[in-house]
Amino acid sequence: MKKTSLLVILFLLTACYSFAKEYKISSPDNKISLTVNVGTDIKWSATREGKAIINDSDIGLILANGTVLGHNEKVRKVVLSQLNDIIIPVVANKKSKIIDNCNILTIKLKSGFSLQFRAYNDGVAYRFETAMNDEITVKNEITGFVFPAGSHAWYPLETSFMSHNERTFIYSSLDTLTNKHLASLPALFQVNGVDVLITESDIEDYPGMWLVGGGSGMINGIWPKYPETEKLDGDRNLLITSTKDYIAKTKGTRAFPWRVFVIAPDDAKLLESDLVYKLAPPNKIEDTKWIKPGRVAWDWWNANNLYGVDFRAGINNDTYKYYIDFASRNGIEYVILDEGWYKLGNVMEQVPEINVQELCKYAESKHVGLILWVVWKSFWDKIDEAVTAYEKWGVKGVKVDFMQRDDQKIVNFYQEAMRKTADHHLLIDFHGAYKPDGMGRTWPNAITREGVKGMENDKWSRDVNPDHDATIPFTRMIAGPMDYTPGAMVNMDKANFTPNFTRPESQGTRAHQVALYVIYESPLQMLADSPSNYMKEQETTDFIVKIPTVWDDIIGLDGKVGDYLLLARRSGANWFVGAITDWTSRDMVLDLSFLPSGKYSMDIFQDGINADRYAGDYKHLKTIVNSGEKMKIHLAPGGGWAAKISPGY
Repeated sequence: MKKTSLLVILFLLTACYSFAKEYKISSPDNKISLTVNVGTDIKWSATREGKAIINDSDIGLILANGTVLGHNEKVRKVVLSQLNDIIIPVVANKKSKIIDNCNILTIKLKSGFSLQFRAYNDGVAYRFETAMNDEITVKNEITGFVFPAGSHAWYPLETSFMSHNERTFIYSSLDTLTNKHLASLPALFQVNGVDVLITESDIEDYPGMWLVGGGSGMINGIWPKYPETEKLDGDRNLLITSTKDYIAKTKGTRAFPWRVFVIAPDDAKLLESDLVYKLAPPNKIEDTKWIKPGRVAWDWWNANNLYGVDFRAGINNDTYKYYIDFASRNGIEYVILDEGWYKLGNVMEQVPEINVQELCKYAESKHVGLILWVVWKSFWDKIDEAVTAYEKWGVKGVKVDFMQRDDQKIVNFYQEAMRKTADHHLLIDFHGAYKPDGMGRTWPNAITREGVKGMENDKWSRDVNPDHDATIPFTRMIAGPMDYTPGAMVNMDKANFTPNFTRPESQGTRAHQVALYVIYESPLQMLADSPSNYMKEQETTDFIVKIPTVWDDIIGLDGKVGDYLLLARRSGANWFVGAITDWTSRDMVLDLSFLPSGKYSMDIFQDGINADRYAGDYKHLKTIVNSGEKMKIHLAPGGGWAAKISPGY
């Protein structure tokens, strides 16, 4: 169709819709349909291939002056438009080229309130926009999502708004969820055979959205109120002791966060969505050449347990020089100095045993970068002094921890921290954090984020097990990169695992741990175990360090939430395949039809024949395969399978 014809059709549709109360758009492939009804209130609904997935759901904005934007509104103008763009990410989490294609419905109301809806092939989204002269105070939102009967949720149950958002996703009938059941985002809903993941994008100067049950298939949005008084507990827990009666005080003319609904016909296709990223604002950093993703040798999980050395291991320069040497020999780009390098409470005062400037010079000579862990409040108190000094010392990034909130005040801290670290060429990794909201596109130095129940939990609980590992790729990871911190070299089956804080081990097999490097997205990917263990297990280490941390493409091959997953990722001409299972052993079929025609060398890391009895048992082999070939692969209980596939043989 000619461009001029399309414009004429859009103009005629715009004129026609101006006189209607019901407005519709569909995704570019016409599989997803979104309907908005404007009357005494505003409701919206969505279907996929004719199946209802979200029924009439209310939306509105309640201001402190009593105005309810979205009630008794009169339509001023309705505009239909299209977006067809290509995004080239600075840091490619899952794709180096993202097609940004959607149909857009914008409803402008006479009150100065507008709604923008977007329909993509992989989901829908909407946001509020206001055009008011003065500052506005938002008391609350009207946001309820109505799902068809029989729907279920993978629900990240929370106890309060004060949270690291490191949750176990609980499979629940939607009808059992009440207003006492609080959840952070993202949350996954399974509706009429379709997956619907709810999350957000572009949270700025506004609190994050949470969910509570509403009964009878209803889920309501809820927001933390603005803090009025706070109390610092120790150096890191800034507790709210009282709140204002509103959720945000903000500019009267602005766009609000996107409410995002990733929609997929099956679990595996969820993995391919980059909807949260597409909805975030474009990159704000002009010079990005200094932003380097990579692997990180991490000290805290393994409690600095080095052995076979001639110095006392711990928080000291000798230990970190050993980490740097290990990183350099194995092509690992970074080493982190976690808790202990500074006197708690003052991020500018190093402990006597540490000299960061000296370590930075040593690391630079070895082509390794250093990242410093800091508590957010101590960092925020001296942020301008700290980022200036860290850049001068030669530090490459900061790991900022323990925010534990996403009210408007803390969200604004994230924005300032990303901007100030970018100004001083520092990467930033948020821990104790809320879910990603696409800010890796806007501030690509915000390279990864926790907000996930990761492997650190194996130090004190049994929560991070293969069932959990097979859940979070379909839930938390759809929102963005997750700093789960894989790489355990001491691996245990279900019967023999014991939490241990200073000599930690993982649940599941060695091949399971290796496969996580293919499956879990994090452009700053940790190697959590001790350098001594990695050198003792050099064959495993060699396989891990050749797995990229950024990707050109992704294909979800097969999967079921909480049970198993098989996916392929491309880096240049090479493909990597990862598979994991829960505590159930599985035989799977890997269909290599995604490969361009030809022969390939396949480097495989798989469960050993005795991995069900000794989880550290693995087999490393190489073979030749053809495009289109179908391979049988076997996974032990808690097992895994990983492969690098390279053209030629």
